[in-house]
Amino acid sequence: MGVMRTLGWGVLLLSTACGASRTAVTKAEPGTGGSGAEDVGIASTTRRYVDEDLGFEIVRPTAEWQLDETNERTPEGLAIPVILRHRVSGAQVVLQVAPGVATPTQFAERLTQGLRQQPGFTTTDPQPIALSDNAVGFDFQVGDGVRGKVAVREGNSGRVLMMLATWPTEVSDDVTVSVDELMAGVRPLPEPSVAVRATPRAPEPEPGDPR
Repeated sequence: MGVMRTLGWGVLLLSTACGASRTAVTKAEPGTGGSGAEDVGIASTTRRYVDEDLGFEIVRPTAEWQLDETNERTPEGLAIPVILRHRVSGAQVVLQVAPGVATPTQFAERLTQGLRQQPGFTTTDPQPIALSDNAVGFDFQVGDGVRGKVAVREGNSGRVLMMLATWPTEVSDDVTVSVDELMAGVRPLPEPSVAVRATPRAPEPEPGDPR
């Protein structure tokens, strides 16, 4: 039951993300402020957002992507920590972090089934994608005006990362390439390591050593 509630929320968010504008607080990142003219080349490699609580990082491909924090969470435990918006085209990517109650493939399959029941939605079948060994994704379209894609991959600590992207149909290929690059820049942080320290052993006495 919890799985279906989580997936239902994902379908609802996808349905509303296509046309709704959301207001959120932009998080100021260290190293990106304080200068007038921004070097886009530097910004594209240094704009890194880290959420240690939910165990993910985002590296934005260009300075045209604005990151807004939402800090929303559903009663079922599904977090919606950030929304990323492409300033020029209106494309956006919504990141959801779900508890690992299903595999990425199961999440993608059920999201596909849910979207196909929504008026105006058409989708492709979920397929493995190159984000990770177990990542799955699919494309969708809403009427004639909106296109999008979903990518689902495993996070850390038993979580699942779901990326929901939408953009106007008439955007250039550069924008869709930038969406793909942004999705590739959403990654789980390394799992916390548990260091097992062995008790130091005393050195073995050498022959003739009085110890």
